[in-house]
Amino acid sequence: MTMFGTNQLLVDKHVEFIQNLDKKQDGLEYWMTEHLRVSGIYWGLVALFLLDRPQALDHEQIIAYVRGCQNADGGFGGHTHHDSHLLYTMSSVQILSMLNALDQIDGKKVTKYVLSLQQTNKQTNGQTTVCGDVWGEHDTRFAFIAMAVLSFFNTQDQLDTNGIVEYIRGAMNYDGGFGSKPGGESHAAQVYTCVAALAVAGRLDVVDRDRLSGWLAERQLLCGGMNGRPQKLEDVCYAWWVGSALDILRRRHWISAEKLVEFVVSAQDENGGIADRPGDVADVYHTCFGIAGLSLVRYPGLNEVDPVYCMPRSVVRRLGLHKWQDKVPESWSQ
Repeated sequence: MTMFGTNQLLVDKHVEFIQNLDKKQDGLEYWMTEHLRVSGIYWGLVALFLLDRPQALDHEQIIAYVRGCQNADGGFGGHTHHDSHLLYTMSSVQILSMLNALDQIDGKKVTKYVLSLQQTNKQTNGQTTVCGDVWGEHDTRFAFIAMAVLSFFNTQDQLDTNGIVEYIRGAMNYDGGFGSKPGGESHAAQVYTCVAALAVAGRLDVVDRDRLSGWLAERQLLCGGMNGRPQKLEDVCYAWWVGSALDILRRRHWISAEKLVEFVVSAQDENGGIADRPGDVADVYHTCFGIAGLSLVRYPGLNEVDPVYCMPRSVVRRLGLHKWQDKVPESWSQ
């Protein structure tokens, strides 16, 4: 009996669930989610690595497929012949990193693509934004992704880090949280991207640690699950979005791990996979972030996840990316 009691993770069922995802090609849902194919592989692979079942999928097949998603501009699309986007570029780099195949792509081309999406606006106090693609949408997610992706190739110094930090600072609200852009409502997922970006940049001093930690802790509801903002329903994925930010802030103990585990485990499907909440249909997105959330609270048997890069700590350490921890304010260890 562990501190989490009888709340058991259905490891074998989840592995089987992930393995079967690409075998349902006769269904409409499979083709309607074509644009998420790279994301789906990333979510499934993270879950398998944390479950300590990394060989459950064919690595060589995945590597060949992901390489085929890279376009002439250096970015990656969500599927072959799809336009490049930072979201899929990030997932592709993470996938190849986990499979120790990052050297099979041209990092200079990826760097050039990411840098092409950086925009400095002199009318906003020198804030620098990053667009998700050539069509110009920008928010704090892409600011984080740009810094994270370039850190894999050790080229993040080519970004206007100070300008990006000022953009993120501008998205911070009175409650300590962060929105999708300056003036946007605080949201747990955006909080993760902003805190993680500041961690990569070595600028966690920007964060109002106590105020933000309190706001994040308040996301846990009586059922043990968490929501992304006040007055919203609980959702398994926030075990990651909230938990990762608290972990970076060194405040993971501000929530009840036992209650969180109870909620995530209750959202499992008996045939494998985890849903957003009990009774709903399981999917690979919530399976990934539910398991990642359990890893954050040290659920027994799971490999540890890095709260910044959402990959196994062992992979992050192998790549030398764990050094963000050396830049955490010394006072936070107290």
